[in-house]
Amino acid sequence: MTAQRIAQILRAGQPGETVTIQGWVRTKRELKKFSFMEVNDGSFMANLQVVIDQDFPDYANLLKQLSVGAAVSVTGELVASQGKGQSVELQPSQIEVVGGCDAETYPLQKKRHSFEFLRTIGHLRSRTNTLGAVFRVRNACARAIHEFFQERGFLWVHTPLISTNDCEGAGELFSVSSFDLANVPKTDTGVVDYSQDFFGKPAYLTVSGQLQAEVMALTFRDVYTFGPTFRAENSNTSRHLAEFWMVEPEMAFCDLVGNMDLAEAFLKHIFATVLEQCPEDMAFFNQRIDDTVLATAENIINNGFERITYTEAIAHLEKATQSFEYPVAWGQDLQSEHERYLAEQLFKKPVIVTDYPVGIKAFYMRLNDDGKTVAAMDILAPKLGEIVGGSQREERLDVLERRITEAEMPLEELWWYRDLRRYGTVPHAGFGLGFERVVQFMTGMGNIRDVIPFPRTPLSAEF
Repeated sequence: MTAQRIAQILRAGQPGETVTIQGWVRTKRELKKFSFMEVNDGSFMANLQVVIDQDFPDYANLLKQLSVGAAVSVTGELVASQGKGQSVELQPSQIEVVGGCDAETYPLQKKRHSFEFLRTIGHLRSRTNTLGAVFRVRNACARAIHEFFQERGFLWVHTPLISTNDCEGAGELFSVSSFDLANVPKTDTGVVDYSQDFFGKPAYLTVSGQLQAEVMALTFRDVYTFGPTFRAENSNTSRHLAEFWMVEPEMAFCDLVGNMDLAEAFLKHIFATVLEQCPEDMAFFNQRIDDTVLATAENIINNGFERITYTEAIAHLEKATQSFEYPVAWGQDLQSEHERYLAEQLFKKPVIVTDYPVGIKAFYMRLNDDGKTVAAMDILAPKLGEIVGGSQREERLDVLERRITEAEMPLEELWWYRDLRRYGTVPHAGFGLGFERVVQFMTGMGNIRDVIPFPRTPLSAEF
């Protein structure tokens, strides 16, 4: 008999049905005449209760094998539950212990474990209620992202993980090399001879797929990337990962306003989808992790985002009655405390800030007519700060080349990017969303390492 998912049974199962479940024992409670076993298969927050009567074949020996963590396959009849919390429970006719579990050394017991401890057992932590809920929400969010773009005719493109360009210009790159590090070839002048390396030049793990996405957008018009990116930023904070996933749409024949409209619709869609598909998990986060999670999601879904320029944002911050750790001045980048003030206290909803000073934004952002600002936009969310960053791209060759030179980047290495402005250039725009950051925001989890299955951080690369 084909096994059913526990989520399906708990949502729609009816007394009298015969079902088979396969999962892992979460709890076991032995009484005189019968025992309770709760089984979870990862599909649902709640467990399915199995009631084992003392007349069950080989009852005493079976209970010894049914330790917490054991993998089981159970067939039986659903009956109306006598307890609270679920409508049905399972009376088994057959129980198979597929894989036993050493109860003495199994680190997960029926108690709350700290997230710090759970990170030390990353191969088992997804079996906990919280991490299980996180990864179901993560899955629903990823699915919503693909649905949003596919329904609008976007092409999903796979940009390279190995790149020779530093899109952001920050220099926080992981090198990719086939050299024997104990015997790196050098030139006569003593520098590394990359001509002998695998690619014949310096290569890195990508920090963004944006530049390559622009290539594809100028053929297919609307494209998006969704994949891992890397930053060699030696930062041990609750907000940073060395490997994380990015969503980056790119649209030809699109300006900054169209970019903002799409980004706002995009955020509303993924939040609404997650609330619809994971109501039990989101209720859990609201009860156990952050009691504002549901209200924050509803705020994003139901409110139009405020739109202000960077200059207006600075004026609002200068008028603020509260003091800030970082000074407020035109030409300086907004800090997290400034962004959160605008979104949480001043407007009390997401805010899109546009037209940032040219000196604090990347070379590829379109220069505005004032010569002082670029057509950039950041979406600031309550409790988080920046959640989306994007811009209209510079489509004019002469201006782009001047910007590249001012950024002290080599023109010759971006020959292909400049060619896009020679051969059928058009206005185009796009934005980037850090996937883990939005999952962290949705769930209220305090540390970004707890919203990705296998976090990569300084001095930590398990598995």
